[in-house]
Amino acid sequence: MSVTTIEILAAILFALALVHTFSTRVFERLAHRYPSHSGLFHLLGEVEVVFGLWAMVLFAAMLVLQGKAAATDYISSRNFVEPLFVFAIMVIAASKPITDLAATLVTGFARLLPVPANPGLFVLCMGLLPLLGSFITEPAAMTVAALMLRDRFLSAGISERFKYGIVGVLFVNISIGGVLTAYAAPPVLMVVGAWGWDSAYMLTHFGWKAALAVVINSVALTFVFRRELLALPAVSAEARAQAAPWHITAIHLAFLAGVVYFGHYPAVCMGLLMAFIGFAHAYERHQNRLMIKEALLVAFFLSGLVTLGGLQEWWLRPLLVSMSQDAVFFGATALTAITDNAALTYLGSLVEGLPEGFKYMLVAGAVAGGGLTVIANAPNPAGISILRGHFADETVSAGPMLLAALPPTVVAMAALWLL
Repeated sequence: MSVTTIEILAAILFALALVHTFSTRVFERLAHRYPSHSGLFHLLGEVEVVFGLWAMVLFAAMLVLQGKAAATDYISSRNFVEPLFVFAIMVIAASKPITDLAATLVTGFARLLPVPANPGLFVLCMGLLPLLGSFITEPAAMTVAALMLRDRFLSAGISERFKYGIVGVLFVNISIGGVLTAYAAPPVLMVVGAWGWDSAYMLTHFGWKAALAVVINSVALTFVFRRELLALPAVSAEARAQAAPWHITAIHLAFLAGVVYFGHYPAVCMGLLMAFIGFAHAYERHQNRLMIKEALLVAFFLSGLVTLGGLQEWWLRPLLVSMSQDAVFFGATALTAITDNAALTYLGSLVEGLPEGFKYMLVAGAVAGGGLTVIANAPNPAGISILRGHFADETVSAGPMLLAALPPTVVAMAALWLL
């Protein structure tokens, strides 16, 4: 297969985007050093815009080298369903009635645990909410969990080491916590149609193993940082007087369910989102600020990843199919860190005649590695956008995040490979 100039250029730009992703803190420091250009450096330091910016460079290069028709045809051929879905689900899931309901439920369950209040609440935020992603989708679970963790723990003055531990475990747990069903995890969605997998198959082959790993990761992190958790002020229950009326919450849940159900129909999702924004404005007294800006940035990031990733098949697909069944598990885990796990499984679904064991190892490796970097799993940019304001320089550095994600990733790999 001959490789075109645009494909080589796209690979170079993809590599530059990866380097840029790992260098966002450098730009934040430059913004403080050169205040006259701080706006530009702050923009370059926003991890959510990195891939979108480099995708714009690719589009400009295609305009120059191939002309308007070829450039616009390529963009039109890309599938932007996932960025639009994440945009819609993030805005709705982050609304006050939804997060208040989640907080009430998690706090209620925490009271039933035979442990102090803060550790009990924390372990459920890290474990129960990611598993809920198998039913409300991973992006929604990420949004709710990140908001709860931000407001109840990261804002309470915990150590930077603990913050990175939270990000590492949360991202891994979200990635594997969505595999109990066949519709919630992006890398699973890419293959279920082609391979005939359903929710029963996912639960019996992936789900129980992932759930075990989620519990181990959550309990281990809680135990390691138990002293910090016990030193925090007790978390009070949500004041019922400030909660939204039940019918407002029910309507919000209906909007959320509608977006989940019509997730593959962007026109319907966008229509529901517009109606939701109108409803939220009509009952503004029961709302907080809608996270439209943050959700747009995340959608821009994912759209850039889709645009740049669409021209990486020339080197990624041969690399995958050249691996043995065991090698593809470890290879997929590693490659997920520098690509998107849904892109990996999608490429695998295009190859005919793969043995069942190879299919399992490909998906298992892709979801196990979904917490290693911000680009490894589609919900990760949403989590970063919510949490990063409580980190030094308002930046979640890629290096410490990778190190923090390695232990829970090893647990996930062991559960999916050995059990």
